[in-house]
Amino acid sequence: MGEMQGTRLEVDVTNIAHGGISVARHDGRVIFVSDAIPGERVLVEITEDRKKSFWRAETVEVIEASPHRQPHVWAEASVDRAPEDRAGGAEFGHIEIGHQRELKRRVLVDSIKRMAALDTDVEVQPIAGPADGTGWRTRLRLHVAEDGTLGPYSSRSHRVIPVTSVPLAAPEVARITPLTERFTGSTHVDVVAPSGSNSFVIAGDANAKGRPKAQTIVEVVGEREFRLDVRGFWQVHQAAAQTLTTAVQDAIDETRFDPRAANQDLYGGVGLLAAAVGDRFGPTTRITTVESDSLATDHAAENLQEWLGAQAITARVDRYLQQLKRTGVSLDGSTVVLDPPRAGAGREVIDSLADLGASQLVYVACDPVALARDLGFLSAHGYRLERLKAFDLFPNTHHVEAVATLVRD
Repeated sequence: MGEMQGTRLEVDVTNIAHGGISVARHDGRVIFVSDAIPGERVLVEITEDRKKSFWRAETVEVIEASPHRQPHVWAEASVDRAPEDRAGGAEFGHIEIGHQRELKRRVLVDSIKRMAALDTDVEVQPIAGPADGTGWRTRLRLHVAEDGTLGPYSSRSHRVIPVTSVPLAAPEVARITPLTERFTGSTHVDVVAPSGSNSFVIAGDANAKGRPKAQTIVEVVGEREFRLDVRGFWQVHQAAAQTLTTAVQDAIDETRFDPRAANQDLYGGVGLLAAAVGDRFGPTTRITTVESDSLATDHAAENLQEWLGAQAITARVDRYLQQLKRTGVSLDGSTVVLDPPRAGAGREVIDSLADLGASQLVYVACDPVALARDLGFLSAHGYRLERLKAFDLFPNTHHVEAVATLVRD
C-alpha cells in the first residue's frame, strides 16, 4: 500500500479519459477519478498510488457540481453511497444523457487524433429507446455472492452488491430478473429476452467443465429472423442490431462494391452483418462470414442460406487470413466488414488485410482506443478514412459504438 492511499484531496476535474474515468491533477500529477464530470470540483479519496505517473481516486463528495450532473439513474450506484457499495455497470448514469454523448464524442475524436494522427469529428447519435437511456438491455448478467445473493459487481471490485432494481434492463428483462432469490451452487445468472422467442433466466457456473447445453433462440431484425444459442453473442441494446444493420449498409461505398468479389464478414457471429450486406446488394452477393465459435457459425450458415454465394467458416480471423495468403487468394475489389471484440483487430489482422489487397473496409468498433490504434495501422498501409459514424448503443455507460469506412485507391 502506498503512502498516499486513503488520503483525501480536493481537486478540479478537467477532462474525460477512456473508460468513463475523469482526469484531475494535483501538484502536476495526473489523478484518474471515478464518478466525476469535467468542470467539477470534488473531494476524492486516493485508492491507488503505486504508479509513479498517475494515481486513481474515488469521488466521495461533489463540492461544485457540473450543470450536467443529474440524480443517478440507478440509486444503488449513486455517489451518495460509499464507493465500495456502488453498483457497477452504469458509470455515466450521473450525467445528463446529451452530455454523456458529448463526452463519448470527445474520447473518440481525441483517441483518433492521438493514435492515428487524423483530424475528424463525429456526432454520437442516440438510438431508439427511452430518452433517459434506461430500459434497453436485452441481456443482463448478475453475479452470485457466497451466501447466494444475486447482484451486479461493485464498480470497483468483484464484490456482489445487492440491488432492488435494474434500470438499464429492458422491461421484460427487469420483470423476470430474480433479484430476491438465492442461487447457491452458481457463480452467475444470465437473463435473456430475445425479440423473437421466449425469455430465459439461466444460472451458470463459471467453474464447470465443458460447454453448457445449446439452446436456440430467435432474434428478429426488420423482416429477418436470426437463430443463435441463448448464450451466444448478440447486440445487447434492443435497437442495436437494426441500427448496425442500417449503419453498415450505409457505410459501404456502392461504387466500390463488387457483389462477385471475395467479400468478407470477419468476427461475424451468427451472420447479422453478412445478411445486412446481402440484403443491400441482392441475392447474387458473394460473402464469407468468419467466426471462431463453431456453434455461431453453424447458426450463421442457417441464417444466410438464402444467398447462394454466402458461406460460414469456423476459424480464428488471423489464421483464416494467413490461409488466404498461403493459397494465393486476392481480396482486390472486395469489401471487408469487420466487427472485432473490444481489443480490436490488431496489427497482424490489419497487415494481412492490406497484403491481401482489400479495397474497402467497414470497421465496426465498440472501443474507441482500439479503433484509433487500428486506424493508425490502416493509414500506414494507404487506407484513408472516408466516413465515420458513432452510435450510443450503451447509454448510461462509457461505451460507444463506431462504424468507420476505409478505402484504398
